[in-house]
Amino acid sequence: MSVHERVPPTKITAIYVYEAPVRLWHWINAAAILVLCVTGYFIGSPLPTLSGEASDHFLMGYIRFAHFTAAYVFAIGFLVRIWWALVGNEHARQLFRFPFWSRAYWDGLLQEARWYAFLEPRPRKYVGHNPLAQFAMFWFMTVGTLFMIVTGFALYSEGAGPGSWQDRLFGWVIPFFGQSMDVHTWHHMGMWAIILFVMLHVYAAIREDIMSRQSMVSTMISGVRTFKDDDPD
Repeated sequence: MSVHERVPPTKITAIYVYEAPVRLWHWINAAAILVLCVTGYFIGSPLPTLSGEASDHFLMGYIRFAHFTAAYVFAIGFLVRIWWALVGNEHARQLFRFPFWSRAYWDGLLQEARWYAFLEPRPRKYVGHNPLAQFAMFWFMTVGTLFMIVTGFALYSEGAGPGSWQDRLFGWVIPFFGQSMDVHTWHHMGMWAIILFVMLHVYAAIREDIMSRQSMVSTMISGVRTFKDDDPD
């Protein structure tokens, strides 16, 4: 491009979207998920037996403790997130809302899918989640989180014992699935589903930051979403 060629000006629009509690929950939840997935993997596939006296080692105990601690952070954070959906702005409620009967929503989801498949030249711009992101967030984060909390505390109730609050609230889950090993399997499969979601989520956020001319990653830090539009004049 010639140094004398005019570069079209860029108009930047900034909109405050995500309030501080939503952003704080996002990063705490991300850290809890990381700890849960790493420790959950080793609980499902334990390390080889260590040498020496058993009394000298408590490795799996530490791993289980980290898993249980992160699980409580994960569950309590989700309850707080539900409360904030009731008192926060409209974008705080989007995580728990799925417009199943809206034709416009499904049209938007198809268009976003085409955009991510490189079949659309331009993306539509949304202040909150786009339809495809809302689909993924609802089914993986809302429904998926509930599933992992329920199955996780059901397994925890076996150690807590009959009559514990975990047993009273979640003890029914094990016979519902069949037996304890069935719940272990489903809980472990849920972990891999979350790992897949996280990979796609990070890819999509970075891709949109680069290609769609609207902020994604920085929005979950500052709360502000920016849109860049080239002035056609």
